[in-house]
Amino acid sequence: MDRLDNTIRPYAWGSTTAIPHLLGVEPSGEPQAEMWMGAHPGAPSRTARGTLVEVIETDPRRDLGPETVAKFGPRLPFLLKILAAGAPLSLQVHPDLKQAQEGYTDEERRGVPVDAPHRNYKDANHKPELICALTEFDGLCGFRAPAEAADLLAALDVDSLKPYVDLLRAHPEEAALREVLPAVLTADREEIAHTVTEAAAAGARLGGAPAPYAGIARHYPGDPGVLAAMLLNHVRLQPGEALFLGAGIPHAYLSGLGVEIMANSDNVLRCGLTPKHVDVPELLRVVRFEAADPGVLRPEAGPDGEEVYETPIDEFRLSRYVLPEGAAARDLTLTTPQILLCTAGAVQAGEHRLTPGQSVFVPAGEKAEVSGAGTVFRATVVV
Repeated sequence: MDRLDNTIRPYAWGSTTAIPHLLGVEPSGEPQAEMWMGAHPGAPSRTARGTLVEVIETDPRRDLGPETVAKFGPRLPFLLKILAAGAPLSLQVHPDLKQAQEGYTDEERRGVPVDAPHRNYKDANHKPELICALTEFDGLCGFRAPAEAADLLAALDVDSLKPYVDLLRAHPEEAALREVLPAVLTADREEIAHTVTEAAAAGARLGGAPAPYAGIARHYPGDPGVLAAMLLNHVRLQPGEALFLGAGIPHAYLSGLGVEIMANSDNVLRCGLTPKHVDVPELLRVVRFEAADPGVLRPEAGPDGEEVYETPIDEFRLSRYVLPEGAAARDLTLTTPQILLCTAGAVQAGEHRLTPGQSVFVPAGEKAEVSGAGTVFRATVVV
């Protein structure tokens, strides 16, 4: 096994206390948003053998296993993170694999620099993801039914919202959502900012269902993404619960600490709550205009104590073990690569003692035995 030394990304929306508290260190006062575990070239984990990118490139079949290399190529197909949201993240959506390949090819053909602020596709891969709450965790996930969205907007009693209410009530579900989202995002900026200010004030005054959106507006005053967010389901996860975000599903994380896993991609199309580029035509090509229950996931227990978060994705598989005091050691050996992450207590993983926030990379086929009293998340792939 390789103990991982992981990079913490200081994005502005990060919590100043959540990751330091997990790691048992003093906060620096700076936001700490994400801790990355994996072989993403942007911030690969470091090991005694070099970065995890270098380790895998040296002998992919040894570290990933022949089955993983045959299915996904000579790279680790997932990225594992600890995510700590102290403020809302941008409202966003991810493409499916075909859309990502088409978008990346088109931007490459047109010579759009990969680091250009208006570039949509950094790679040709899709980016499904799963977030599992370690603390109470608030987020937005998928469109609510248009009739429910209309009722929410109508309850705010803001005159400039009435055209959106009428559109939501006048059309079938897909057509209503497809009309209203671009109408909000392309409205006159000064007028929509005034509407957002009025809507936020009304939400704060009313409380209840509109209250979370008033909170979002405090972070992003006047941003049309606040109104776009009102079209989405608000979800509050309890520790151990999770959300799966597939292609085309608009979503945003609002607050809380969680373990996140995703396909190894950086493709994000933003819908709002950001000063960054919003490409409305491309967004409309990718978004799935379907109302749906957000589908809170709870882990399914297996016979050996493994609790699995089932998803339809092969690039990653997330599960956890809650090890009680005095329990026998568990053999976690697999023919696929793994990252083991401790989030509570203290566990022994091979020769490595792991406390909260610490992790190891386990090459394919390497003996992986864990013991102790604590919680261990296991990230691997499906072959």
